Amino acid sequence: MSAPRRVLVIGSGPIVIGQAAEFDYAGVQACLALRAEGVATILVNSNPATVMTDPDVAGTVVIGPLTVDNLGRIIASHRPDSLLPTLGGQTGLNLAVALDDAGILDRYGVRVLGTPLAAVRAAEDRGGFRDLVTGIGEPVPESAVIDSVEEGVRFAEALGQPVVVRPAFTLGGGGGGFAFSLAEARERIAHGLRVSPIGQVLVERSLLGWKEIEFEVLRDSADTTIAICGMENMDPMGVHTGDSIVVAPIQTLPDPLVQSLRRCALKIVRALKLEGGCNVQLAVSPDHDDYRVIEVNPRVSRSSALASKATGYPIARVAALIALGRRLDQMPNPATGGGSAAFEPAVDYVVVKLPRWPFDKFPAADRHLGVQMKATGEAMAIDREFGPALLKAIRSLEPRGRGWLWEDPEWGLAARGPEDLVAFLAPSDTRLWRLVALLRRGHADATLLSAVTGIAPWFLERLVELVEAERALDGMPLIEAKRAGFGDAEIAALSAVPPAAVRRARVRARIAPSYRRVDTCAGEFPAETPYFYSSYALPEVPPPAERRSVIVVGSGPIRIGQGIEFDYCSVRAAWAIREMGLDAVVINNNPETVSTDYDACSRLYFEPLDTESVLDVIDHERNLTGEPPIVLLTFGGQTAIDLAKDLAYAGVPIAGLGAEAIETTEDRERFATLLDQLGLEGPRGQLASDALGLHAAIEALGLPIIVRPSWVIGGRGIAVLRSPGDVEAYLRTEVGWPLRVDELVRGVELDVDAIADGERWCVPGILEQIEPPGVHSGDSVAVLPPQRLPRAVQEEAAAVAGRIALALGLRGVLNVQMIAADDGRLIVIEANPRASRTVPVVAKATGRDVVAAAVRCALGSTLNEAGLESGLAADGPMVAVKAPVDSLWRLPGVDLELGPEMRSTGEVLGLAPGYQEAMAAALEAVAAHR
Repeated sequence: MSAPRRVLVIGSGPIVIGQAAEFDYAGVQACLALRAEGVATILVNSNPATVMTDPDVAGTVVIGPLTVDNLGRIIASHRPDSLLPTLGGQTGLNLAVALDDAGILDRYGVRVLGTPLAAVRAAEDRGGFRDLVTGIGEPVPESAVIDSVEEGVRFAEALGQPVVVRPAFTLGGGGGGFAFSLAEARERIAHGLRVSPIGQVLVERSLLGWKEIEFEVLRDSADTTIAICGMENMDPMGVHTGDSIVVAPIQTLPDPLVQSLRRCALKIVRALKLEGGCNVQLAVSPDHDDYRVIEVNPRVSRSSALASKATGYPIARVAALIALGRRLDQMPNPATGGGSAAFEPAVDYVVVKLPRWPFDKFPAADRHLGVQMKATGEAMAIDREFGPALLKAIRSLEPRGRGWLWEDPEWGLAARGPEDLVAFLAPSDTRLWRLVALLRRGHADATLLSAVTGIAPWFLERLVELVEAERALDGMPLIEAKRAGFGDAEIAALSAVPPAAVRRARVRARIAPSYRRVDTCAGEFPAETPYFYSSYALPEVPPPAERRSVIVVGSGPIRIGQGIEFDYCSVRAAWAIREMGLDAVVINNNPETVSTDYDACSRLYFEPLDTESVLDVIDHERNLTGEPPIVLLTFGGQTAIDLAKDLAYAGVPIAGLGAEAIETTEDRERFATLLDQLGLEGPRGQLASDALGLHAAIEALGLPIIVRPSWVIGGRGIAVLRSPGDVEAYLRTEVGWPLRVDELVRGVELDVDAIADGERWCVPGILEQIEPPGVHSGDSVAVLPPQRLPRAVQEEAAAVAGRIALALGLRGVLNVQMIAADDGRLIVIEANPRASRTVPVVAKATGRDVVAAAVRCALGSTLNEAGLESGLAADGPMVAVKAPVDSLWRLPGVDLELGPEMRSTGEVLGLAPGYQEAMAAALEAVAAHR
């Protein structure tokens, strides 16, 4: 068979709960690997915020709907000879099967690379998979494949409750769940049949309380099969793995059992004849004397990304090469550069992954966890032991007051324990903190908590050790507190001193973390991976760096309001820095992303994005290079910007924008003063410090009004108040005083991205929001270039953004939101001193490398040197329509009404020569993911 020459790669589309940035990471690795082998790639995706849709990643990029009809048209026009479907999540798999069913692959002679579709069908079809596994002598839960509600209810009645319902061909456990009664079973089965693309569910015996184990496996065409990583869910069966605390390597099972599970996983993958990467999920009984096979994902997955970052083994890249026909023993060890890729990584550290849920944004949502995933993102931490890794992972969630020491007063644990311990410890986003609070207050011990929750005693004993260390902290040597894993802020809180005092004490005592390499081989062989984690254990001394470093601070776990668009910005920034002959250093903690691929930068530090960890990396880089690194904060969203004040206080050089300018834009009142000084108009309004001030502002302005706290992500805490009832309801929430209270202006809202070099400015594109003011721009359909405003108004808006950028002393990128009011005024709402979610849209729609230009300006280049001309750029040949996509159906109890607080999880882009065609493409792309 001839070697592939033109390969179609299907992306996963917009970010939704259950399918996030991990498939951008997989797609980028695949495209770069294929291109390195001389294979032309045609990438199709509808998500403009991704790195994979950058022209430097794929040879041909098509941004458009992920539908069978559109893919058929692309195949007909671009004529790929092969299709690689296993890197685009469940979306890619389902589309490959649908293309095959429609006869399109046969019609155009397109062959499927890697795992055959027959194997995909066998793994995804619940009944076929069950029969295959039992046929090779491996156990599965008692179950039945169900095609009708009545059939399912009869089986559930015969089996006994509870049962679990698993729809076929869905992502993130979508449509599945436990049923504890026949009535609930009827409801679950009916819903599962509706959401399954093939109208099929599996009804199986519940294994609630069993341990959940995962293996990431690679197999090539020569049947060489290896287990890359074994992972253990801290939460037992009953909680989706995406919502569970996950630990690697497996901690609580005896090695003979681990090896039995590993052999089982390899056996299944061989029986399925999968070629590439896949994920095998198993359940182990609490007494370790039995196990069951749960399911296989015949593709790279969220867990594949986690396993790659946990071990340093690039699963998606190797899977893409396997798809081309390469054998594992023909590829070099990706970490050491020698040997063979046919090896199983060894690790000498512990990895902890914590989910990031959106419940801070939706407090009314049902916070209980089950088999249907609810998390929007995740953070990962690495350390030598479980306790320090867990504490570091908590810090990586950016808890904003909900760190290790947090306890909700409403739990009422000060005097006594809860009356109903089972209900109190039901799976939820706060269960970890509830466990710690019970241990801290002495209301329960590890044995009781294990019996109630099904969590392995080993994990709870480690929590006990942390609580005991916390109690002994007062008087403990500072180095011992750091080795136990406590952050400066936690030590400060327990010692009643400011965090800066703890840092000063550490500096005086020369107590600093060492940075150890993630190398896949536990330090047994020399490694090339520039991938590090901090530890206060034994040091590892890396070689000195030869060039000055520029640090790009990433954006952490994906959440609503701060998503994959900032990973795109971070990666493009790192690439631009390396092109300038400097070392690009990335700090981030999101295992799903391209920015945490060590190939994306010169050095990667997997660390919390708090003041302590970022300053520690800065100090370490200064020691490596002999001069202070430059720090870029403008590409990591609000997470990075929030560090500016502390870094400036520590004397860190911040590129492009000083802390004072950031304070001016983030503080609503100071920004209003700047507008007055520039003679620019903002909405009429005033500051309110409390409820009385809010009522006084309403008296002066009338209703409707919009209220805005400062320093927020995704419109958090912003609200439109249209009636006295709205005002009273808002005051019953947790208000972030002081508020800026403004009139609600009627008109057309604009997003203006400006790049400045300190003397001149350029606006590469303006987005016009279709929704009226009062709806968050992330939830609005938007079009570039604007369709309802004449060029003169657009140029005026660009000039306003440019004036603000120059007044702030900005070098780099600035996002300004304004309203072209119905009465002819141009009203400035706010300015974000950083890249925003609009940057990837502008870049993909206009073909302008916005991030690279902003980086060059931030590091001292002029606009001309950065490849830009001053003023508002000319319109390109294409019209772009950006449309939001949400997945809030997974969060019962959430109000779906649009407003100033963002609700969408992702977005799609329609590109066409005209507005109507672009809008139709965007709507088609949205419909494909409902």
